[in-house]
Amino acid sequence: MLHVKQQGALAALAAAALLSGCVSIGAKPPAQLLTLDAVQKVPAGAARMAGGGRTLIVADPEAPKMLDTVRVPVQTAPTSVAYVTKVQWADTPRHLFRRLLAETISATTDRVVLDSGQFSGDGGQRLSGELVAFTVDEASQSAIVTYDAVLTTPAGVALARQRFTASAPVNGKIDATTVGVPLNVAANKVAADVAAWVMAVKG
Repeated sequence: MLHVKQQGALAALAAAALLSGCVSIGAKPPAQLLTLDAVQKVPAGAARMAGGGRTLIVADPEAPKMLDTVRVPVQTAPTSVAYVTKVQWADTPRHLFRRLLAETISATTDRVVLDSGQFSGDGGQRLSGELVAFTVDEASQSAIVTYDAVLTTPAGVALARQRFTASAPVNGKIDATTVGVPLNVAANKVAADVAAWVMAVKG
């Protein structure tokens, strides 16, 4: 006959076994996390003074639900989308792209770049828009980034609107190991074009 202590231990083990079969503690992490890396970076120690309308608030772009996720979409047909397995973004693409835009504009122009949570009283402009595409296109085997940019005055009056798009080839099979680099290349090209456009628009 089992002692009381032995019976209690067996009961605890049985309960633990039942729980392990029914409950998953934490989701299994993806094999890889992707992020964006700006080609043009602000040098360490670089300082700029705001004033004379030189500030620029860069807002998070809007994005459709297909893109407002950490998963990497693949356009398999005009009306069909799949997601790359075993990989995800470290943050949603619209947040990552905003940071890339801000870094690129800061590094390549004379603007003092702020995010929408910061305040400046020097009458600068605001850059907002929509991230229309941040996908891999299966038919063309390429990564495509498309951003509809809107530049406005502090009062919200639109100064200019323009669509920017860039693509980069995916080398090899579309999978977790091949999608990150071309998306980063295309995003940096769009960011550089937007930075040049911001400098060219007179407001």
